[in-house]
Parts: sequence; structure tokens; C-alpha cells
Amino acid sequence: MRTILLIIFFVMSHLAANAQESRFIFQGSTLDSIHSKILNETRSIYVQIPESYISDTTRKYPVAYIIDGDVFLPTVRNVLEYYSGGFMPEMVLIGISNAENRTRDLTISKISFRRGMPYNEENGEADNFLKFISEELIPFIENKYPVSNYRTLIGHSYGGLFTVYSLINKPELFANYLAIDPSLDWDNQKIVKQTEEALATNSFEGKALYMSLGGQLHMQNSEITIDNVMQDTTDYTAFARSNILLSNSIKEAKQSKLFHKWQFYPNDLHGTIPLPSIKDGLISVFEWFQMEDTDRINSFDTPKEELYSIIKHRENKLKNNFGYFEAPYPEDLLNMSGYMNMEMNQIEKAKMYFEFAVKYFPNSANAYDSFSEYYETQKDYNKAIELATKAFEISGSDYHKKRIESLNAKKL
Repeated sequence: MRTILLIIFFVMSHLAANAQESRFIFQGSTLDSIHSKILNETRSIYVQIPESYISDTTRKYPVAYIIDGDVFLPTVRNVLEYYSGGFMPEMVLIGISNAENRTRDLTISKISFRRGMPYNEENGEADNFLKFISEELIPFIENKYPVSNYRTLIGHSYGGLFTVYSLINKPELFANYLAIDPSLDWDNQKIVKQTEEALATNSFEGKALYMSLGGQLHMQNSEITIDNVMQDTTDYTAFARSNILLSNSIKEAKQSKLFHKWQFYPNDLHGTIPLPSIKDGLISVFEWFQMEDTDRINSFDTPKEELYSIIKHRENKLKNNFGYFEAPYPEDLLNMSGYMNMEMNQIEKAKMYFEFAVKYFPNSANAYDSFSEYYETQKDYNKAIELATKAFEISGSDYHKKRIESLNAKKL
């Protein structure tokens, strides 16, 4: 009976990740593929590019690589739709299909027995799969799509095991690692021991690891809780105990300087935990990205000089974390702030916001057009025409052409 229950649990656990690709239609995503010499096969990938790229094709975005992307890319996309901007940056999403050879690619060592039973499925080639990502997939993506070198890796179950393995063995590949209900019990907790050794001898400064654990701690004993699970010694709790053991080891290894957040979801199962973990995990590893001083920004009594300092502080903060320049606020927010201050007759503040918009988004016709409207209200038609002309040079649209004609007429 015990063996049957274990089989049912793990078949159901991995069912989502082994679903047929044809079940999923990703709105706005591109199906691409790459032939891998390392894997000796062609691998499908799904690519989702932010809508803002349409208006500025010179932009590059942080990128998230999603294990089992044929299943989880829509979830990551939905989270970004609600939370990007204020809680996390817009990102290009790369969904890696693991519909075939999943166990082979995501497990970290070869085994022939698992939970007291023969294990005949091909396994233990995570090193080869990591080599594929490092030497083939990432260069392919960076040559073809608008991505920066700021990367996040997301994996669930065996994908979570692979995510921790990637952090330990090639920490330079990614800045952030989301290991969702990871299978850390694989091969007698081998990854737990490897991670403890790596934390003791290496610095992981600038790296962030988010880990989650689902509420099904023991399949047959409801008296096993998060408070006493570590005292259990049966195979039923090995999955949860491995997760907690690694989390505790990371907390103790403060010298490693690894940012670590661990979260327990008592009401979620292995198959449901990806949804809340993806949201909470991305918010966690991008905690530094979240907007600060919003109350001061929203107050019309805040002096222009203070607003300027807040904006510049955020600009520098993002640059320090990304390693390159990233606009501190979305273009729409800057433009909206400019127009709102114009309506409140706070002219200097309005001008500041429009100036920031064209500085941060120099390839946006809309940013120049909005700044042109500002000068039009100030009856500085020469400057308004200059900016409207810049907008037209970028867009080539009849709207901006007519704007220039209208401003010229007002100038007479």
C-alpha cells in the first residue's frame, strides 16, 4: 500500500510538467526552437516579449528562464501583468520545454534505486543540461531577442532541484533562483550536502535564492506538521525534511552573503504551489526593485528638489543592482505625473517629469510629443516645434506631422 501511494503521489506531482505542449496556447508568445549539439536534439522554447518593446525596439529587458516553460510560462506572464513596474521589472520570458527527457535533464546524479524500489528511468544528466543552457541556449537568446545579461531561473520539483544545482555549480549564469517545492531528497539529499559545502567556501554575494515548501508533509499521517516534521525519520517526510534542512543551513551560512527567502504554504499541494510561489518568489528576489517614497511622490506638496532626489536615488539603485542603466520609472508614469502637475499649475515639476521622460526614453515619440505639449501651454512654440519634430522623426506619423503644422500656425 505504501509503495502504491508513493507512486500515485509522484505521478500526480509531475503530471503538469509532463503535459503535452499542444494543450497550451500562449497569447503573444513565440514558439521557437534550438538544435543542441550538447543534447543531440532539438529543443522547443517559448518566448514572451513585453508589449512596450513595440514602441521602443532598442530596449533590452531582464530575462527569466523557466524550466517546464510549456506549463509555467503563462503563470509567470500573468504575474508580470499584475506586478511589473512597481514590484518587479518587465521581463522577457523564455519557457524551456521539458516535455521529453525531463528526469534525465533535471536530476543531478545517476541512481538505480529510489525509495526502496528499482528506478529505471533515465536520469542524472543535469550537468549536461546546464551546459546546454550556458553554452547554447543563453547565447542563442541573447543574439536573437532583446534581453540583457540580468537573468532569473525558475524551476519546480525536479526543476527546483536543478535550480539549486545551477546556483551551486554556475552561480555566474543567473542573478536570481526560484526553487519551488524542489526535490532536494534526490540521491540521499546529495544537493543539500553539496550546497552546504559550497556555502562554507564560496561567496554568493549579489545572488538571491527563493525556496518554497508545500503543505503535504506526510501522506499518511496528518499529525505531522511543520513543527514536528524534522523529528520524523520515514521516507514519507524525506522530501520536506530535505527542504527545511537546506533552508536552515543557508540561514546559518551568513558568510556566504546569499540572499535567501524561504516560504511554507500549508494549504498548497505539490501541484498547486507554483502559482503562489512564482508571485511571492519574484516579489522577494526583486525586493530592491520596489518603488520607495510613493507617498512623497503622490503629494503635490513635495518640493521639486526632493522629487528630483527621489528619482535620482532610484535610478542609481537600479543601476547598482542590474549592473547597467535601467529607467527608474515607466514612461507612462512620468508622462502622467507631468500632465497632473500641469493641471495643478506646478509648472516646474511638470517640466522636470517631461525632461526625465525624454532622458530615460530617448526613442519614444510619445515622450517628445508630451514634452512638446508642455511647451505649447507655455506658448514657447519654437521649443514645442523642436520637440514635435523629434517625435515625427521617430514615428513618421501623420499625427506628429499635423502637430508640427498646427504649432507653426500658432507661431505666426
